Amino acid sequence: MKTSESRFRRCMYFSSNALARKMERLANESWQRVDLSPSHAYLLMIAIEEPGVQPGTLAGELQLKPSTITRLIEKLEEKKLVVRFTEGKTTNVYATPKGKELLPQLKECLKDFYEGYTHVLGNEESAKLVANMNKLSDELPG
Repeated sequence: MKTSESRFRRCMYFSSNALARKMERLANESWQRVDLSPSHAYLLMIAIEEPGVQPGTLAGELQLKPSTITRLIEKLEEKKLVVRFTEGKTTNVYATPKGKELLPQLKECLKDFYEGYTHVLGNEESAKLVANMNKLSDELPG
């Protein structure tokens, strides 16, 4: 059944989650070749582009709870893709050389993901949808 045919089609919770699940599948397929979830990949890209980034900054940038950021970092540490250094109360996250080597592949996965959904939705519609979702997300409490 199409989402637009569901009895809950007028419910933003239902519709946004239906879209999120489909986007998650598409994203997972795009990131599969680097053996990372999309969240791990985005975090790693930030650590590569901003050496010494702090977990609080990562939480804000990725819109995730600090505890989730900690779990993501731990998994990337297990894979030897990032390291954490703590000085006093400050923790900094750095990509390892192994992590940095993945940057071209990470960017290719991101490009493939973008092309995957813009192929279906179109460039203009995709851009409008993302802008509207960001605006709504910024306006809602949370």
